[in-house]
Amino acid sequence: MALYEMRTYTLYVGKLGEAMKLYREMGWPALQEGGFDEKVVGYFTSDVGTLNQLVHLWKFDDDADRRSHWQTLFQDDGFMAFAGKLRPLIMSQENQLLLQAPWGPHP
Repeated sequence: MALYEMRTYTLYVGKLGEAMKLYREMGWPALQEGGFDEKVVGYFTSDVGTLNQLVHLWKFDDDADRRSHWQTLFQDDGFMAFAGKLRPLIMSQENQLLLQAPWGPHP
């Protein structure tokens, strides 16, 4: 059964634009170069409710696949250079693991 991970980063007020620029210029290219983008379902920003949030959803085969993905990604020099610039913009991070329901569509 697939496992989804939703990561929500709440950024400091006024830092969302800077974070988006970092993702465009460094983060997404690093994910693509390493083949890590294959697990991404999508990236989103908040528009109403809690603002200044960057949300991304990942799909993994199972927990072992998830753990292997993050362990390998966190050893990638290009991605870690990006992460070092992004982290000071983040006020908080929430990770949520989701299991697909046995009905309805799934990404």
